[in-house]
Amino acid sequence: MDIKDLITKKIREKGTLKVSDIVDETGFSRAFIQRFFKELQNEGKIILVGRANRAHYVLRGKAKEALKNKVIWDLKNRDLNEDIVWNKIKRETAILADAPENITKILGYAFTVMLNNAIEHSEGTKIRIIFSRDKERILFDISDNGIGIFNNIVQKKKLKNIMEAIQDLLKGKQTTSPEAHSGEGIFFTSKMADRFVIYGSGKKIIFDNSLKDIFVSDNPNRKGTRVFFEIGTRSERNLEDIFREYADESFEFAKTKVVVRLYEMGREYISRSQARRVVSGLDEFKHIVLDFDRVQTVGQGFADEVFRVWQKNNPDIRIEDINTNENVELMINRVRSGI
Repeated sequence: MDIKDLITKKIREKGTLKVSDIVDETGFSRAFIQRFFKELQNEGKIILVGRANRAHYVLRGKAKEALKNKVIWDLKNRDLNEDIVWNKIKRETAILADAPENITKILGYAFTVMLNNAIEHSEGTKIRIIFSRDKERILFDISDNGIGIFNNIVQKKKLKNIMEAIQDLLKGKQTTSPEAHSGEGIFFTSKMADRFVIYGSGKKIIFDNSLKDIFVSDNPNRKGTRVFFEIGTRSERNLEDIFREYADESFEFAKTKVVVRLYEMGREYISRSQARRVVSGLDEFKHIVLDFDRVQTVGQGFADEVFRVWQKNNPDIRIEDINTNENVELMINRVRSGI
C-alpha cells in the first residue's frame, strides 16, 4: 500500500495518529515516514496537533474537535517574539482550521503587527492575548500594562492632549520610533478588520468597516493599551488589495485618508488652526483624501490654509476632497479658483 494512503486510512480508523505508529507498522525510518506526513500536511489533508512527544495528526476536517477554539495566554514581555506566538496559535489551536487563505493572511499581518507594538512600544511587563473563533467570526484581543498608546504619542511627539494624539494616529505613517518603524501597522490593520478598536487612557477609537465609519468615544481610564480585532470568516477582503489601494507604483505607502469631522472638536466650523492640525505630518504622502462626510461647513481660513497655503508648499502632493456638501464645496472652490 502507498504510504500516504496508509497514513490516511489509519487516521480515519483511529481518529489520531503519530509518526511512530507508521514507523512501527512499516519498519521504515522515522525520517522517511515523516516526509509523507509533511506532504499530506502541505496538501491540507491532515493537521499537526501538539508538540514534541505529544505531537500527533488528525484529519483536517476533524481539527476543531481535537483542538481549542479559544485561548487566553498571559505572557511576560521578555524575549517575546510575535512570529513565535503566531506560529503557536496556528499549530496548537483550531482557530485557523479551514479558514480561507485571505482571512489567514489578514490575521497573520494584523496580529503580529499589534503584538509587536505591545512588545516594543508599550513599556509594559505583561501582555494578555485572547484569540478565539465562533461560527462566523475570528477575533483577537491584545492588552498590556504599559504606558498607554495615546499617552505615549502625546509624550513622544510633544502634543497638547490625547485628542491630538488620536488625530495624529489616524493619519497613518505616524510613529513614535521612526528609526525602527514606518508607522503603517495600525493604519493598514484598521482597513482589514470588520471591526477594530483601540482602547487607551480615557478614550477609544472604533473602526467599523461594516459601516465604513470611525468613532471616537470615552473609555474609563485604564493602564496600558488594549486592541480588539474582528473579521468574519466569509470576508472577501484581501491583504494585497488593501496594500495596493494605498500604495503607488513602487508599492510605497503613499496614500492616506483623513476624516475631517474628527478634527471639529465640537465646533460648528473648522478654523485655520484646526486646518494645520489636519495637514500636520501629511507631507509624507503623495496622495491625500480629505473626507468631509457630515461636516456642515468650514471657515474660509480652513480652506485657505489647506488648499492654498499648504498645497503651495507641497505642490507635488495631490489633495482630493470627497463627500463635500454645497457649503464646504463653495469654500474650497473659492480658494482653488483664487477668488
